[in-house]
Amino acid sequence: MEASSIIFSDKPVNVSYDGTWYGLLTAVFEAYSKKWNVSGFSTINHESQSDFFAEKVIVVTDEAKAQRVWLGLKKKVPKENCIQLYRCYLSEMPGMEFAIFSCIKFYFSGFDSPHLAYGNADVLKISQTSKMVYREKHRMEAFVRFQRTADDLYYAGIEPDFNVIPLLSQHFAERYADQNWLIYDIKRKYGIYYDQDKVEEITLNFSNETGEKTAVKDVFHDSETLYQELWKNYFKNVNIPSRRNIKLHVQHVPKRYWKHLIEKK
Repeated sequence: MEASSIIFSDKPVNVSYDGTWYGLLTAVFEAYSKKWNVSGFSTINHESQSDFFAEKVIVVTDEAKAQRVWLGLKKKVPKENCIQLYRCYLSEMPGMEFAIFSCIKFYFSGFDSPHLAYGNADVLKISQTSKMVYREKHRMEAFVRFQRTADDLYYAGIEPDFNVIPLLSQHFAERYADQNWLIYDIKRKYGIYYDQDKVEEITLNFSNETGEKTAVKDVFHDSETLYQELWKNYFKNVNIPSRRNIKLHVQHVPKRYWKHLIEKK
């Protein structure tokens, strides 16, 4: 996908897509092929705050077109910089789709090593946002606390700042390959389930047969309480009161994660 010689239209276009990563890449493909002057992006059924006079165009996701954009990017910049774009998409920050689109346009503009041009505002924004999302992913890998249910499923609820669930699959599938586990994003109402064979995305219904809300804790294994107490006692006993540094501790383990950490309950 070459774009250095493309002349875009002056007419502003607001692109509406289905909110998926493939949908966004499809929108990028259509913008180039139809020479749209993109003024903003919105997801279908959600209005954006873009140019009032812009024409609204709905893009239907096409995996083949999305793959053409992805393969074209891999020829222009290193793989890590392609992954950075995906991490930024997962940030869910307002206006991030447009920053991704603008950065992709720059990557295809013909400059040498465009991924190193941090003087470009979009390249810099992508780099900085990607680091924030990666840091959140790393924290989730460290702060996830599984709890055993009665049917031997290990459950962990999380509420990350960014949508990092898609970035956690490989780490936990490799580390806990001999267990059935579920990591659930309570804020976004979906998670990943591993059955010792494959990882798949799922959603949960926390209602019983009468429609009443039930809590995951109601189905914990009988031994779970004992293990939680042992875990809390371990942290209590390895603590050295004279060397306690709350400021440093909060810096490494922010308080927003505490409610899902067993040792903090």
